[in-house]
Amino acid sequence: MSKGTHDYAPDPRNAAIRINLNGELVAREDAKVSVFDAGYVLGDGVWEGLRVHDGGLPFLDQHLDRLYEGAKALDLDIGLSREQLSARIVETLRANGMRDDVHIRLMVTRGLKATPHQDPRFVIGPATIVIVPEYKQPLPETIERGIRLFTVHVRRGAPDVQDPKLNSHSKLNCILACIQAQKAGCDEALMLDPHGFVATCNSTHFFIVRKGEVWTSTGKYCLGGITRGNVVRLCHEHGISMYEKDFSLTDVYGAEEAFVTGTFAGLTPVHEIDGRVIGDGARGPMCLRLQTLYRQLVERSSREGVRV
Repeated sequence: MSKGTHDYAPDPRNAAIRINLNGELVAREDAKVSVFDAGYVLGDGVWEGLRVHDGGLPFLDQHLDRLYEGAKALDLDIGLSREQLSARIVETLRANGMRDDVHIRLMVTRGLKATPHQDPRFVIGPATIVIVPEYKQPLPETIERGIRLFTVHVRRGAPDVQDPKLNSHSKLNCILACIQAQKAGCDEALMLDPHGFVATCNSTHFFIVRKGEVWTSTGKYCLGGITRGNVVRLCHEHGISMYEKDFSLTDVYGAEEAFVTGTFAGLTPVHEIDGRVIGDGARGPMCLRLQTLYRQLVERSSREGVRV
């Protein structure tokens, strides 16, 4: 069994990378935060996953939009402007000599607390900002063969409980969903919304193809996925019928194709859901076409955006 779309082959170069911890480059084994950090105590923070492709940072502006919007919703002062944070990311990559095949985990927490308590007024320092760059590539067999999903009982909640649009460090509901799917012998979890319609997966966004049309959820109960939004836009730009709508598991089981999207792996086919083979069990033509279009978009964004 794979570890879903985030499975990768270990790269020995990662042992020597330096991690940016609050502006200081430190060895991997020295990258530590206090047990009083708000992120450790309560999962109080926001984060982004970024890719480095051919010396560029594709869709960086979109990722920073989401990061700063999430921080504002949490009333969390990042303490750096977008330009300063972008420069810190580039500095980290240059210091490590990294230009391609890299995944970055950018994490911002509320910072050090005087005591382990949820009240933000106990914070006694600036935000903690960590940039972890690693050489990581999705497994080619996962991109071609795809993954198996299991529909879990854990739902995507309404925004008045914990807004799923917040890319916060508090991911326990997604972790529980992932565990249930794993216990069922599958790679990732398919999650429903409070009304029983298909919402998303525990760490990716979900699409199906029916009669040449691409469907995804309304997005009301999902994180504002960067790759998801780019795939929706690609469909519209290339004349592919694309619908963001409510649909049920019955629609899913009868689909010709299914795939998921995410920053790390891009588009990944899904060949089985809840024991039902999707289509003929192989990567379908629509997924293959969109994988190609998405790769081209990544290359274009890498050339035109911030460069390392």
